[in-house]
Amino acid sequence: VQLQASGGGLVQVGGSLRLACAVSGRASGDFAMGWFRQAPGKEREFVAAIRWRSDSPYYGDSAKGRFTIGTDHAKSTVYLSMNRLKPEDSAVYYCAVGFAATHSVVHDYDYWGQGTQVTVSS
Repeated sequence: VQLQASGGGLVQVGGSLRLACAVSGRASGDFAMGWFRQAPGKEREFVAAIRWRSDSPYYGDSAKGRFTIGTDHAKSTVYLSMNRLKPEDSAVYYCAVGFAATHSVVHDYDYWGQGTQVTVSS
């Protein structure tokens, strides 16, 4: 399974970005696709996840009310739409695929993308 994340960049406070993560390879069954982020000197933090079969979304506290996760099954892609961005949202954002029943911690995931940088300027 390979993941390719894209869509990061520099945005002003209050702005929006949409990240994309394309999945290729043998990912089948009820897996989860998740987004995590990691700022310098901090641990990798859960942002959001979605179960591929049901499209059920899950959000970390930092994402609730501002971020939306969604899928395009035809393109094997998961999106993270981020609105009302804050400086504390600045981080490298990683997408991941996991086959565990849970989906909110790093060790729930088996494959990781390379990360895309998001910088929110004040």
